[in-house]
Amino acid sequence: MIWLRALLLALCLATPVMALSPDEVLPDPVLEHRARDISAGLRCLVCQNQSIDDSDADLARDLRILVRERLVVGDTDDAVRQYLVDRYGEYVLLNPRFNNHTVLLWVAAPVLLVAGLGTLFVLGRRKRVLEPGLTADEQAALDELK
Repeated sequence: MIWLRALLLALCLATPVMALSPDEVLPDPVLEHRARDISAGLRCLVCQNQSIDDSDADLARDLRILVRERLVVGDTDDAVRQYLVDRYGEYVLLNPRFNNHTVLLWVAAPVLLVAGLGTLFVLGRRKRVLEPGLTADEQAALDELK
């Protein structure tokens, strides 16, 4: 029974907590859905590895309000994201865009993975080639020792 309580507590602690307060919610459900979609892809500049929806930081709250204000004015989702990128830089995006200056971010991991696997393959084959069996003289010397 204790393990069940511990499991329930762990599940409660593992679920994401929305830092969105009721006064931030838009009355229009379509705009609110769009705001949450945009907010889920924006980085909290204080917490750095959380979206602004998951962060309790004051700056994250300000960004959530700003997103909603821009949507109420009539901006598109891309226009809201671009407005925040222009204001805070591309670091505000949780998933960086594929541009000339971010190509290294997108290409480095697969290239390093392929290079590492290639190195392991070459070293594995080299080890098998470098370990020949005993020569006739070595086998004869081994047999004499028995």
